[in-house]
Amino acid sequence: MARDTSSDAKTLTSATSAVWDHHVAVPDTPAGFTVRTTVPGNPDGVEVMLEQWEAGSAEPPHSHPGDDMTVVVEGKMVVQFFTKSDDGHLAPDGAPLVLDKGDTGYVAAGRIHDAKYVEACKLVYVHDKAFGFVAH
Repeated sequence: MARDTSSDAKTLTSATSAVWDHHVAVPDTPAGFTVRTTVPGNPDGVEVMLEQWEAGSAEPPHSHPGDDMTVVVEGKMVVQFFTKSDDGHLAPDGAPLVLDKGDTGYVAAGRIHDAKYVEACKLVYVHDKAFGFVAH
């Protein structure tokens, strides 16, 4: 999408920045999710995604093989952590973590969690090394 940036330098926002263009839907992901990714050439690097989630969308319980960091650019989300019993049952682990615009949340590698998008969200998601998703 071409933009006239001559007068936008001081008023550029997440609603008007080209950073949030070119998102794509990904097969087999939750409804309401689109993403724009980078692919690092360094195997010890990080993977960065610019995510957009519609209000009311959600991710089921899952974990990632590396630590991750999420910065909420716009919106509000809620993350619930879980523990898994020997029989495979998931139980909430503590109170939900609420992340509002401007907040940053961290999730340790292998920690089971879900996410609910209370408001439409724009997120900067950073994953240590190559991204992975394990459903629980």
